[in-house]
Amino acid sequence: MKPFALGTLARAQQGGILVEFALVAPLFLGILFGIVEFGRASWMLLALQQTATVGARCMALPQSACASDVTYAYNATKTVTYIKQIANQWGVSLSSADIAPNNAASCGGRSGFSEVSLTTTFQSVVPRLVNISGGGIPLSASACFPNNS
Repeated sequence: MKPFALGTLARAQQGGILVEFALVAPLFLGILFGIVEFGRASWMLLALQQTATVGARCMALPQSACASDVTYAYNATKTVTYIKQIANQWGVSLSSADIAPNNAASCGGRSGFSEVSLTTTFQSVVPRLVNISGGGIPLSASACFPNNS
């Protein structure tokens, strides 16, 4: 048996690629998942904004989805249900507590508007790899639409 030489170990290259990959992979995967999660959070914020806009418009222009069946007057319960349905179409789950409709709001210093404010928390699907402190990222959106008078 041949004695082990330190010079032989210094010249050995087997496994070098594996060591380099082990050093670089966690950083690369962290950046990759961070980009994906940032994109998902941005998309969710866009979905909230679009949902708030559609909800405010539904309230302001009395539509059957947001108004009573007989008088076409604003109905808070139907409005919240409609906003939840719109959010679900975007893949966003909202509770009634996340939705604040107001059919007599002031927007931009002017009265006579319908306003919808939405709040939720973005939860990462890879919370250990992408460190989001505090249990998630709070997201909110609001929209105003002039009431049809």
